[in-house]
Amino acid sequence: MSTKTIPVVEAIDVKKTYMLGKVPVEALRGVNLKVEEGDFVAILGPSGSGKSTMLNLIGALDKPTSGTLLIDGVDISQLNDNQLAQLRLKIGFVFQFFNLIPRLTAKDNVELSMSIANMSKSERKNRAIGLLETVGLKDRVNHKPAELSGGQQQRVAIARALANNPKFLLLDEPTGNVDSKTASEVLALIRKLNVEDKVSIIMVTHDQHLAREATKIVQMFDGEITTEVVNKQ
Repeated sequence: MSTKTIPVVEAIDVKKTYMLGKVPVEALRGVNLKVEEGDFVAILGPSGSGKSTMLNLIGALDKPTSGTLLIDGVDISQLNDNQLAQLRLKIGFVFQFFNLIPRLTAKDNVELSMSIANMSKSERKNRAIGLLETVGLKDRVNHKPAELSGGQQQRVAIARALANNPKFLLLDEPTGNVDSKTASEVLALIRKLNVEDKVSIIMVTHDQHLAREATKIVQMFDGEITTEVVNKQ
């Protein structure tokens, strides 16, 4: 008998209201979303649609005003700050800006994210080198960010995000800071990680071309999900 897997993310009637002075602003107006293990979901929408708010909630960087948001089966509204910090270790973050430490090599940047894990120095080194090989940077492990192209820096950032075996990768405009050719290469890597390595991916973007590569496209507008389409590759 097959066991049912827990969704990596499940939002149930999630609402988020911010106060702008004394004026309440509804950023999310009852969002329902389920992301299963192995999914590649693109959350698409213009500025002000609520996708950045969704990113903050899915990343356990904020809590909903009402509704339920489960990350790996855990209701984030019930967690304190320390528990939220622990939960974030299950999420691999990849941002538009690479946020690499300039004085560290690619290997050391990836290793640094494992420093909180109970892992020996040699284990961290071997894992960092292995991850850089996975993202196509076998010959760049000892290069510093200034010696790498934008696409290579983003690959280091992706390797770093994978370092602690996260439940899913959360990508925020992952190709927004590179040229179109490099963007295609980064996107091909993301697809490879999803298809071949079965990495669950949630990508927030305003780029429709980028979103078309996902297996599920979620369109947001004015704080609501307006459409959800399964994209057959």
